[in-house]
Amino acid sequence: MIVRLLAAAALLATPAIAQDAKQSSQDNQGPPKRVRSVLLYGQEQCPKPQSEDEIVVCANGGESPYRIPKEFRNQPKNDAASQAWTNRVEMVEDVNRAGLPNSCSPVGTGGQTGCTRAAIRQWYQERLEQKAKNAAIP
Repeated sequence: MIVRLLAAAALLATPAIAQDAKQSSQDNQGPPKRVRSVLLYGQEQCPKPQSEDEIVVCANGGESPYRIPKEFRNQPKNDAASQAWTNRVEMVEDVNRAGLPNSCSPVGTGGQTGCTRAAIRQWYQERLEQKAKNAAIP
């Protein structure tokens, strides 16, 4: 039983001894003294290291440092700030018309008369938006 324990302890210590030997050989070389990161634009070439203790890491930055990357150019905006002022005014008027004639509202005496008109207006607006989206597809 004791022999088995000693054998197991010796087997467990072997990787640690190998790691110590490997680490002591790497300590002699040491890490590089200088690492330089360079971002290249257009046709620029990666600079050469100035000494043996220097590592130069180069990355391609695209066409120009002053250009917006292609994936972010000309993206259509569908947020509220990108809508026309007239659309915003119409929406505010529709909200404030509750109960008035042609408002399509269950509140008030003439609210029910505008439901058909509102459905036609919504269909027309959706058709215009679909045409605009189809025109924006390259």
